[in-house]
Amino acid sequence: MDKKALHKLFLSIKSGKLDFDSAMEKLRHFPYEDAGFAKIDHHRKIRKGYSEVVYCEGKTREQVSDIFSRMSRTCDSILGTRCSAEIFEAVRKALPGLVFHEVPKIIEYSSRKQKKYAGNVVVATGGTSDIPVAEEAAVVLEAFGNKTVRLYDVGVAGIHRLFSNIKVLDKANAIVAVAGMEGALPSVIAGLVNKPVIAVPTSIGYGASFGGIAALLSMLNSCAPGVSVVNINNGFGAACQADMINKMAARA
Repeated sequence: MDKKALHKLFLSIKSGKLDFDSAMEKLRHFPYEDAGFAKIDHHRKIRKGYSEVVYCEGKTREQVSDIFSRMSRTCDSILGTRCSAEIFEAVRKALPGLVFHEVPKIIEYSSRKQKKYAGNVVVATGGTSDIPVAEEAAVVLEAFGNKTVRLYDVGVAGIHRLFSNIKVLDKANAIVAVAGMEGALPSVIAGLVNKPVIAVPTSIGYGASFGGIAALLSMLNSCAPGVSVVNINNGFGAACQADMINKMAARA
């Protein structure tokens, strides 16, 4: 938002011509900041509840650093996904408080002293090899303010590991189920509990898994009701969906 538009909005509120809720509604759709190579949406948090998340893969170190610097002027929390160690080091020079989550390759900046967590989301994996994708979901969920419980390596090859954690699943408002190979975990979980399950296929598996396509098709063909599916290795997308479900349940 430019200074002229902001001043006009302020005068409307001060004069009583515009109430607070109406002003917030106007702010929801104000223009982005044009950085030339990127158009930065500073007002996404007003519309969505969280700031724009930067997809770092394919961007240069200078581009990511510039985007983070610009966003830090208006955002108290910024995330970058699919980030290399080299990009992290470059951005950290501009934002000393930056944190690198090495396993999911996420960088996080926050000017908040303490996070507040709401509700309860469980992130479960079929195997240990699925953890990098699961951690992408878990780190994003926590950054968005969700209480997140990790339940790793509970796949169908040893189904008793999952059965012994039914109480953990029952307490969740939403469950993110991450699995490769044949991708059976989401169907099994959805058949055991009355919670929405977000299925995340991973590219983990031998040749016939076709880089996660086998798991994706299995999840799309789930016979258990209440399963939704995101794209292969898309822990971020699953986190966004689980965040909305959890926040709605927490407010109810």
